[in-house]
Amino acid sequence: MEIERKWMVKGWPQGLVPAAEYEMEQGYLSVRPTVRIRKEAKTGGETEYILCFKGKGGLARREIETPVSPELFAQLGELIGWPLIPKLRRDYPLPGGLKLEVSRVDEGAPTEFWYAEVEFESEAAALSWQPAQAGLEEYLRDEVTGQPGQSMGEYWMETRGAAKG
Repeated sequence: MEIERKWMVKGWPQGLVPAAEYEMEQGYLSVRPTVRIRKEAKTGGETEYILCFKGKGGLARREIETPVSPELFAQLGELIGWPLIPKLRRDYPLPGGLKLEVSRVDEGAPTEFWYAEVEFESEAAALSWQPAQAGLEEYLRDEVTGQPGQSMGEYWMETRGAAKG
């Protein structure tokens, strides 16, 4: 089960030091239900290729991820059409063992945008957590958790889906 809150943000958070950085590419075989492929290249680390299935939901939804080979990833990428969505993600540790994931999507494109997510162990923890607890009340002020049209799948359809025919 994936339990996360999401915000639209501008830039990287000030005063936090990232614990990890990833260059990513992702695309969608399906948006409803979500079936996604993603390449995650950790700076100074390994590259992973992941096939992901996501169920319906806003704050909480079922998520199944499984590794795939680089060859299968490439074949699926060709099947769904290029280009995939490029993302740069930085992970920042937060108090209480939480992690802030900030992503810059489609850098340099007219559609470029930034978003941030925090994952939680339970819905109760997600609903009770306030950005002020981490000194992020100004940075995380535009919450879009569960709002229609705010998923990466929807972004895929808007920017790449029509090209797939």
